[in-house]
Amino acid sequence: QVQFVESGGGLVQAGGSLRLSCAASGSTFSINAIGWYRQAPGNQRELVAGISSGGSTNYADSVKGRFTISRGNAKNTVYLQMNTLKPEDTAVYYCNLLVAPFGSWGQGTQVTVSS
Repeated sequence: QVQFVESGGGLVQAGGSLRLSCAASGSTFSINAIGWYRQAPGNQRELVAGISSGGSTNYADSVKGRFTISRGNAKNTVYLQMNTLKPEDTAVYYCNLLVAPFGSWGQGTQVTVSS
């Protein structure tokens, strides 16, 4: 089963930026479509950005124009560049496959945006 490890979260003021990284093990990574998801306390996990094996991208309306998903040159890692962060972006961020069946969910990385 594919396993994912997220990193790069932290505490940032509103308007600031963070860059999240996602690495996978257990299967071929570059051929899969990958998504970044987030979950705030009391909320359902939601998809915020996705990237196909060919590099096409899609974004939730709430982050469009502020977040950018990308692959590394070797397609071993997926990144999420988050700019102009807002307090409502506060959540635990996860990466996983964009379509079912999902791999195992990791611990995610906490992003906290202060007012």
